[in-house]
Amino acid sequence: MPPAPAIPNTRARSAVVSRHEWEGYRCESRLVPAVSPRIAPLVLVGGAFQTKESWGRLERELLAHVDVFTVDLPGWGAGNVLPDRHGADFLADALGHMIDEAGLTSVHLVGGSYGTAIAYRLAQRRPELVAKMVLVGTMTSIPGHARVAMRRTLDLLVEGRMEEFAQETVAFMVNADRIDSVAAGTRVRRFLMRRMLNLSDEDVEKHLSNTMRLLRHEMLDTSRPPGMPVLVATGEHDAFTTPELCRALAATCSDSWFTRVADADHMLPLERPVELADLITHFLMGEPLEQLSYCRGVERTSPLCATP
Repeated sequence: MPPAPAIPNTRARSAVVSRHEWEGYRCESRLVPAVSPRIAPLVLVGGAFQTKESWGRLERELLAHVDVFTVDLPGWGAGNVLPDRHGADFLADALGHMIDEAGLTSVHLVGGSYGTAIAYRLAQRRPELVAKMVLVGTMTSIPGHARVAMRRTLDLLVEGRMEEFAQETVAFMVNADRIDSVAAGTRVRRFLMRRMLNLSDEDVEKHLSNTMRLLRHEMLDTSRPPGMPVLVATGEHDAFTTPELCRALAATCSDSWFTRVADADHMLPLERPVELADLITHFLMGEPLEQLSYCRGVERTSPLCATP
C-alpha cells in the first residue's frame, strides 16, 4: 500500500511522517531532509526502546550532511505489537518495504543495539539497496549468561516489579563500574531509569514480545556476509556488547572496520552523539578514520583495502 499523507510533526516541521503497513502490521517512517545533502540518505534503526522521533542530538548533527530516515517498525513506537514468532527477516523485510515506499533507491544504514540485527539482515537480503552500513553496539549471538539475565527482567516485568525491572534492565546498558569514565554517564543512567519506570501498558507488551524474539530466534545469520563496506563501533567501556563481541561481528563482514569510542559505554548515541555523528559521516564519505581523536584505534577486520 502507498504511504499515507504526511502527519504534522511539531518536533521537526520539515519532517515527512508516513504510515505504512507490512503483512498486516502498522509501521511509520519519518524523513527529514538536510539543507545540502552530500551523500545518499541515511536510515537509522534503533534499539529496544528507540522511536523514530527520539534520536535527538545525533540526528541533528547528521542533518548537516545527509537526509535522515527514521522508523517505527512493527513492535516499536507507532507500530503495533509484533508477536515474537516473527524474527529478524520479517523486520528487515518491513524496513525494506518502508524504504521502497519512501522512494529511496540507495541508502546508508546505521543500526544501534537491537537494530543492528535488522540492519545486517536487510544488507544481506537487499544488497542493491545498501551502499554502506554502520553497526553500533552489536554481537553475533547473545551469550548464555545474558539470556538468563534477560529472562529474569521479563519475569520482573510480568510480575509488575517495575523498580527491579528498571534496575536490572539498565544494568545491561550501563557499566556501573565505569560510569564515572563515561561522558554523561550518570545523566544517561537517570534518563534510562525514568524511561523504564514510565512504560505504558502497550510499551510493556512490545518489550515482552521484542525481547522474547531475541531469545527465541537466531537474529543473525553470518554465513552470508554483507558485501558493502561496514563499520562496527562500540563504547570502550561497553560491558553488554563488548568490544570483543563487536570485533567478532565485524570479522563476519567481507569489507569491514572496527573501532572503540573513548569515554563511552553501550548508549553511544546518548553519551557521545557529536562524536558518533562525526564518525559515521567520516566513514560514509570515505574519509580516513585513523586520526579521529575520540577513537581508540581503528582496525581493519577484513582483507580488503586499508581505507574506507
